[in-house]
Amino acid sequence: MNSSTIKNLINDPTAILVSGGLDSAILLADMVNHKFPKVWPVFVQCGLYWEKTELEYLRRFINAIKAPNLAELIILDVPVGDLYKDHWSLTGINVPDVKSPDEAVFLPGRNVLLTAKALLWCNLNQVKSLSLAVLESNPFPDATDSFFLTMEQAINESVSGNVKLLRPYAGMHKTDVLKIGRNAPLEHTFSCIYPINGMHCGKCNKCAERKNGFSQASMKDPTSYS
Repeated sequence: MNSSTIKNLINDPTAILVSGGLDSAILLADMVNHKFPKVWPVFVQCGLYWEKTELEYLRRFINAIKAPNLAELIILDVPVGDLYKDHWSLTGINVPDVKSPDEAVFLPGRNVLLTAKALLWCNLNQVKSLSLAVLESNPFPDATDSFFLTMEQAINESVSGNVKLLRPYAGMHKTDVLKIGRNAPLEHTFSCIYPINGMHCGKCNKCAERKNGFSQASMKDPTSYS
């Protein structure tokens, strides 16, 4: 976490754009531990195949890190069925497997939708900053410095607001983030895009990424795979 950023914002409420995954869950716990007066976890649901299971894990994680400054989970809706139609992310058919490249899991425009809605929520609820757990290894066009700067400016301009869009883990890799969250209840995080009976499938692209992350960080993987 950037110390100058914390110094400037520590006295204000903040929000974290969360999924059920490792990176954003660790960021949430990290921000709570930094004693912001209030930390709002914000989940944007789009109707994706894995979201029901993901949200269950997220609720467990939030319950496991309870603290006086951890606010209630905010759930916002941005349905994408009319955009993605028969895409694997909605149907669960032909989900990218362990051999697929990272590009196979790219969801076009998803960061536009998630970030815009969460930034608007912050502006409308007097929350001064929104943090995203975007890492250095993210290869997609909606994860660049220029993209996030443009989003911050556009949304703030649309409502005459001034919410800061932060990426505390920019420049870091998953192994770095896992080490930050070494003591967090990571068994309550979820990274799978093809859940089976409420468990990680162990065979999809994101499960492979999760396994590799723990292995490269020399940490025990607490995950139960199907």
